[in-house]
Amino acid sequence: MTRSTPSGWSMPSSLSTRLSIVFAVLLLACCGVSAWLQMAGSDRHEQEVTQRLSIGLAAHIAGNAELMKRDGLNPSAVHELFDQLMAVNPSVEVYLLDAEGRIVGQAAPPGHLKHDRVDLGPVKRLLAGAALPILGDDPRGGLEGQDVSGAQGVQPSQGGRKVFSAAPLKVDGRDAGYVYVVLSGEDREALVANLGAGTVLRTTLWSMAWVALLGLIAGLVAFRLITRPLRQLTDAVQRFERDGVAAIDPATPAFAQVARGDDEIATLGKAFQKMTLRIAEQWRELTALDQQRRELFANISHDLRTPLTSLHGYLETLLMKADTLALADRRRYLEIALGQSRKVGRLAQELFELARLESGVVKPDKESFALADLVQDVFQKFELAAEARRQRLVPQIASGLPVVTADLGMIERVLTNLLDNAIRHTPEGGEIVVQLRPAEAGEDGVAGVQVEISDTGPGIPKELQPVLFTRPAFSSSGGRSGGLGLMIVRRILQLHGSEIRLLPQPGKGAVFAFQLS
Repeated sequence: MTRSTPSGWSMPSSLSTRLSIVFAVLLLACCGVSAWLQMAGSDRHEQEVTQRLSIGLAAHIAGNAELMKRDGLNPSAVHELFDQLMAVNPSVEVYLLDAEGRIVGQAAPPGHLKHDRVDLGPVKRLLAGAALPILGDDPRGGLEGQDVSGAQGVQPSQGGRKVFSAAPLKVDGRDAGYVYVVLSGEDREALVANLGAGTVLRTTLWSMAWVALLGLIAGLVAFRLITRPLRQLTDAVQRFERDGVAAIDPATPAFAQVARGDDEIATLGKAFQKMTLRIAEQWRELTALDQQRRELFANISHDLRTPLTSLHGYLETLLMKADTLALADRRRYLEIALGQSRKVGRLAQELFELARLESGVVKPDKESFALADLVQDVFQKFELAAEARRQRLVPQIASGLPVVTADLGMIERVLTNLLDNAIRHTPEGGEIVVQLRPAEAGEDGVAGVQVEISDTGPGIPKELQPVLFTRPAFSSSGGRSGGLGLMIVRRILQLHGSEIRLLPQPGKGAVFAFQLS
């Protein structure tokens, strides 16, 4: 896959490919710079060696007494000596300079001398012992920005500067000028250019090519190994994007493999591994919630259909037989219809209350109160119902209980729902016990109260226990059922940071427990 830029050029989208291209470009640039530095360093080394070997040549020439006469330069001796020197060593060019740098003696072929003066700055630095190599003007070379007339003050370009040897020339003890020897003359430069330039260039280019090739191969292999975990991670993510949740389980081992190590890619792999596990967990939770919602609708429909069918039947009977029914029958039918209507109303109210709790709109209005007093108040509401069924309400309240901080109305609803369930599912003559005892302090160091509500009824069937607090359910054996009341209890306690639990206690019916602090 490629990505088009505004200019129309396509850039590979693979990170490994882009890294390889960038590495290749940088490697070639570094090889080019290295080759240029190597050649420049080699030239400078050669210049320094040449200058050090011939540093005394000019002084030797200046010691020849035949070069100067008492009244000035001896032209014949100069030409003879210069011709001999350049015949023995064609690479040197010898010049005599006056005190201002003008050339007053030389043996150049006609037309080869391009300039009639030499800058004396490098000469003075050489005579002062400055670091070598020192480059000076080449009278036969080109000067940048200077015409052939040799106007003063115009300096030669770097291409016209070469290593040289120089020595002061004295006549009768006074300075008469300088002997100036260019150590790499035009004959040597021409010979080097013809014989050596191609060889050096080819050697340098081949060396650079081999270094670049080997470096590129090594870099590509390294990039391949380094980016392999990233490619595995990319494949796993793409598979997850393509196949959705079905790819979570196959993708997790890939993330685990990438997560080995301590580098940035391993850290990224660990993060993606945690993300996939979290997504899988959330997906299972959503699937379970969706199933619970479906079952909730089905059970609520069942709860509504039964009393509504009964209500409709009795009302229809009253309408059809209003003239033939006795007064007592009509009254009994109306009482039954009214009871079924109350069931529908209570179910609708519970459903509305559960929806409000689940929506997050309702927030606990917490206050501190004594839970024992609240239990006594709730007992008073159920005294008549318990007496009618010859049941006993037994409070077991430990002394020294701490106060709790909670929403008084919500906790009263929790106790009401649990006691109502216990009374309805406990046979006549049974017993309902509410036990309050101190609970161990939590992580925040705050002590609490443990609440247990038990009865002597048939208990909760095993098939209902896993879903008792998540959806309304009915036992297939016709035993005790769980409705919206327990779901409301669970949600209220969750808003208080607590959980309702069903405790297995042999010899008792259903035992519900929760804790408040």
